[in-house]
Amino acid sequence: MQTDKLAFVKSMLPFWNKLTGEEAALLTKHLKTATFASGENVHSSIDDCVGILLVKSGELRAYILSDEGKEVTLFRLGGDAVCVLSASCLISSITFDLFIDAVRPTEVCLIDTRAFSRVMERNVYAENFALRVTTERFSEVMWAMEQILFMSFDRRLAIFLLDETAKTGIDNITMTHEQIARYVGSAREVVSRMLKYFAEEGMVAVHRGGVEILDKLKLRKLI
Repeated sequence: MQTDKLAFVKSMLPFWNKLTGEEAALLTKHLKTATFASGENVHSSIDDCVGILLVKSGELRAYILSDEGKEVTLFRLGGDAVCVLSASCLISSITFDLFIDAVRPTEVCLIDTRAFSRVMERNVYAENFALRVTTERFSEVMWAMEQILFMSFDRRLAIFLLDETAKTGIDNITMTHEQIARYVGSAREVVSRMLKYFAEEGMVAVHRGGVEILDKLKLRKLI
């Protein structure tokens, strides 16, 4: 089991072969696996240095939370994804509170923040990797903010539905209106009204616990 875990971590960290023996031993010593149930919190503002997350299976959702309790999804991470923002104390310029929850049962490998920080200080390849992954995540964050700030809601919802079918290869999206609302940064009532309009236009069929895409061409025209 330890061998499998280490093999997975090596496959996820392209700089592994650039580590010294001491650096590799340090990361290996401070490596562990963790599992999270659907809906379980993985990272919050209370624990801003849970560690570097390497997702083996499942899905995580990163979001910010307003004082009124409104959630805005910033990005999602599936299998074979890396998240450095879960170790935000590594990067002093990160000043906002980030929350990460498991969307469904999820297994991750965790690298202790202090150990990774020590390796970053010594190894430029590890540092460059962390900065690259952080930049990629912030690109996703900016895309999410751009949609919320500058796009009409029908366009945002159409993009979300098409992206989901592209990810899964299935035209039936098994999500409640509440879940979709969290992902697109809106209220459940707004999502329900827009889905009703989409259904009236023949673009989707709304059923209990999900949405079926009927006409992708019409949805793309909204985009």
